[in-house]
Amino acid sequence: MEKSSKKILTIFKEYGLITLGLLLYTIGMQIFVFPNQLVGGGVSGISALLLYALKIPVSWSYFIINLALLAIGLKVLGKAFGFKTVYAIFIASLFYEILPRIDVINEFALEFSRESLPLICAMFGGLCAGGGIGISFTQGGSTGGTDIIALIVNKYRNISPGKIILLLDIIIIGSSFFINHDMSVSQRLLIVLYGYVLTFVVSNVADAILAGNKSSMQLFIFSKEYEKIADSVVAQIGRGVTIIDGTGWYTKTEGKVAMVIVRKTELSRTLAVIKRIDPKAFISVGDVMGVYGQGFDQIKK
Repeated sequence: MEKSSKKILTIFKEYGLITLGLLLYTIGMQIFVFPNQLVGGGVSGISALLLYALKIPVSWSYFIINLALLAIGLKVLGKAFGFKTVYAIFIASLFYEILPRIDVINEFALEFSRESLPLICAMFGGLCAGGGIGISFTQGGSTGGTDIIALIVNKYRNISPGKIILLLDIIIIGSSFFINHDMSVSQRLLIVLYGYVLTFVVSNVADAILAGNKSSMQLFIFSKEYEKIADSVVAQIGRGVTIIDGTGWYTKTEGKVAMVIVRKTELSRTLAVIKRIDPKAFISVGDVMGVYGQGFDQIKK
């Protein structure tokens, strides 16, 4: 019964964070991107082009394009997309439909675009959108979109999905040059440039959130007090410690090396524990990614 309750709470937490991430993503697009005629990458970028050129609501184009891509992906790739992807597409489309109807959102978007440069809007939009995507991805969420095209191409051609997505984004954003006919050539070029800035910020903010969520630190501790340090790290930090036999080649003396992996947020506490026991301890600290096992991440099936 307790395990069942924990599982339900975990599911609620995951979908709650995915929903929050998608809300932040769509708010960033609705307030900072669309009012300034900017175009980002992915399906949202295509929807923005259709909005500016044909006045098709983003909610409809975003939903229909993603649904079509999802259907193609299921046929070509099989059941590679879980319920979270379908959920994300529905929720993002719903937010795109609801947000334009909220007066406060519209007023803030109008005021911000009037008072700020498009470059500032691109950066703020990128922060919100990238943050939202990052939060959603940490919970296994996905917005589908051009990711599906990339996976389909990758199935038949030896081209990395990342390169395909980048190429698609370049094409989508570049297409905005041909949409805004009421602008001068220089203004249209600037809009394209701002679109690339937007995508760059989105990508880096999302990567930063994902790296922060997954990154850990590996410490090698060289100290004669390795036993006390190991006991204290286990007791106070709650992390396991591995003791490795070593030989100091300069002194030609044998010794022990304590190795421990902690989350980045636990690093300062771990260093404080070591310093209290042996202020002269020699410590090597390095970044590690993808730590799997008890107390860290689990390998997904």
